[in-house]
Amino acid sequence: MVKHNLMTQYISTRGDASPKSFTDVLLSGMAPDGGLYVPAQWPQMDMNALKGRSYTDIAFLVMKPFVGGDIKDDDLKAMINEVYGQNFSHPAIAPLVQLDNDFWVMELFHGPTIAFKDYALQMLGRLFDYVLTKRNEKVTIVGATSGDTGSAAIEGCYHSKNINIFILHPYGRTSDVQRKQMTTIDAPNVHNIALEGNFDDCQNAVKAMFADVKFRDDVHLSAVNSINWARIMAQIVYYFNACATLGAHKGCKISFAVPTGNFGNVYAAYCAKQMGAPIDKLVIGSNRNDILTRFFETGKMTAGAVEPSLSPSMDIQVSSNFERFLFDLCGRDGAFVRRMMEEFKAKGEYALDEGFMKKARAAFESYRCSDDQTSAMMAKCYKDTGYILDPHTAVGVHAAKLSKQGASPIVALACAHPAKFPDAVLSATGIHPPLPAHLADLYDRKEHMSVLVNDVPTLQKFVLERIIK
Repeated sequence: MVKHNLMTQYISTRGDASPKSFTDVLLSGMAPDGGLYVPAQWPQMDMNALKGRSYTDIAFLVMKPFVGGDIKDDDLKAMINEVYGQNFSHPAIAPLVQLDNDFWVMELFHGPTIAFKDYALQMLGRLFDYVLTKRNEKVTIVGATSGDTGSAAIEGCYHSKNINIFILHPYGRTSDVQRKQMTTIDAPNVHNIALEGNFDDCQNAVKAMFADVKFRDDVHLSAVNSINWARIMAQIVYYFNACATLGAHKGCKISFAVPTGNFGNVYAAYCAKQMGAPIDKLVIGSNRNDILTRFFETGKMTAGAVEPSLSPSMDIQVSSNFERFLFDLCGRDGAFVRRMMEEFKAKGEYALDEGFMKKARAAFESYRCSDDQTSAMMAKCYKDTGYILDPHTAVGVHAAKLSKQGASPIVALACAHPAKFPDAVLSATGIHPPLPAHLADLYDRKEHMSVLVNDVPTLQKFVLERIIK
């Protein structure tokens, strides 16, 4: 059913870190050489073995080879059953809704914070708690969010006595629902920081804290952003689940259209393809912050200024997870990746030659979607089908419609509930989407957050003064 089922070794994209086990990678998040961890080899899944399986069964089969012997099978199954059996409101977990002939959306908003990040972060919280309890250790999680990661991370981790969690979000650049989902959690181990800057400033501050070895070791720093491999691992599951649901075991290939800024979600689809999922095309949807689309057009990865958009979770100009794909693209040459990343940090740009780009374009298509096009897609989808898209999903649907995927069915990822972005939805469709019942009183809840300047020493001092030891 699964080959390489004891694959416990992970290597750094920059080549200088020694191989690590799943547990080490889970707790550290980022490699000490500044790189990101990836599996030393890809386990291979048998699609026929997934036929008729539940989401939780598929989750166990996909995750098992990645955790290797670090977590007992029964314990892993129990965590998976708890997370997806109790915390998601739809019995299918990640249901597929058909909008047109050979066109579906996969709804990834049935978790507690009604965004796709729940599928990974609910699991990540349980994994952290399991490992830390066994080790009798604590960690300090510092993460950056453009909107959805923060609330999902807090929801997944606030119950744990083993975790202090600090989430940075760009001040004034998230939707009200996104912000309130983070800031209304009243727990002594949860700290929301509204940083005076954009998401890339938040992300760069987090990276700087990880790069400070003494600080990292003093507070036992760990990551919940998609730089943490366990996040990617959990997201791979819903691609296999969709392929199995749509009958891919019969030889039919499936294409996916993924709205993305940080490249984590679409990278998980790439991982599924490496593992044997019958995936045809992977289509990237970018908003006006189109660094990924520009890369696939020009061969240059060039950071620009972040511009606010109708899809704020994608308002990103540094796609951290792209480094993982670059590692494979260059034949897993860690020294090459390190040079590119150093060049990007120094100059805000690097370029790849046409040989690399031919392979990159064979792996992904990428399309941009302006705010006007986002609104138009939301309006058209509602008029034609009665289905309401959130603005991020609309970016993915727009990309899917432009894709050259050919005859294969295509699935666009619905990454957030439309109620997370009510103003954009109302403007495009005339409908004000209500929040689900468990969030109905969100606007009345008291907020807890600290507004801080974009200064790493100030942030480190804030963390050191507030961690519970």
